[in-house]
Amino acid sequence: MSLAPRAVIVHRRTEYEELLARHGTHGQAAFFLSSRGRSIDEVARRHDRTRQALREVAAAVPLTWRSSRVERADLDRFLFAPEDVVVVVGQDGLVANTAKYLRGQPVVGIDTDPGRNPGVLVRHRCADAAALLRAAAAAGDPAEELTMVEAVADDTQRLLALNEIYLGSPGHQTARYRLGSEGEKGPGEAQASSGVLVGTGTGATGWLRSLWLERGSPAPGLPAPCDRRLLWFVREAWPSPATGTTKVAGELERGQRLQLTVESDRIVVFGDGMEGDALELTWGQSVRLGIAETSLRLVT
Repeated sequence: MSLAPRAVIVHRRTEYEELLARHGTHGQAAFFLSSRGRSIDEVARRHDRTRQALREVAAAVPLTWRSSRVERADLDRFLFAPEDVVVVVGQDGLVANTAKYLRGQPVVGIDTDPGRNPGVLVRHRCADAAALLRAAAAAGDPAEELTMVEAVADDTQRLLALNEIYLGSPGHQTARYRLGSEGEKGPGEAQASSGVLVGTGTGATGWLRSLWLERGSPAPGLPAPCDRRLLWFVREAWPSPATGTTKVAGELERGQRLQLTVESDRIVVFGDGMEGDALELTWGQSVRLGIAETSLRLVT
């Protein structure tokens, strides 16, 4: 007998909750902000809207379903099941934070603050939650398959990301490594830089786009979110007698891999800004980056 679907509601602590955690009480938080010419009122209103959105989404879960709730900070310890329908209540970035822990489960993005969020990934309102949940659980649900990027280390560690993966020094110092394409002859080009960024079409509205504009990239335009194509850039490559700058940008299509071999004490690899859940590589280790087999199923 198959299990009933489970609605997993993903959220994050609000700015108001962060202020209370730091200052202890509403009054202390209000004093802290007012002493700096700021008001706590708008922060509290956004908190109330988020709490109300969470209540409305929870109430929209069908009575025959199971349900669970997980906070952003606990995503790396939460076990998602194949029958889950994931409801992200918050900002676009929260969808990206969640995507790396999924394996094909449908995702519904609910915008808690329309007009403040771009709404690229959180496209829906709370009032639509009930219909979206039923559609997500139905066979042939209307969903977009958003391309993801993956990094696989030589010790089998694996990392997924929806927007981009960054490789570099954990202390924002110079990273030293060799960079090349998987399968090419030779060890690759020795480089010293601020790190390497490999991104998707979904990430092309953020960090990846800024690098693309800065370089006047020869790539034929930025990829769309569903395109099976990635772009990569080296940040601030440093030319020296021992390091080169001939490989600083490119694109990866299906089956192609970028390979980086570490030549410094430590390099971290993290996706979508989740520095607390990173791979750590040491001298001599290598990592391959390319299009992931897994996609994000975003319910439309």
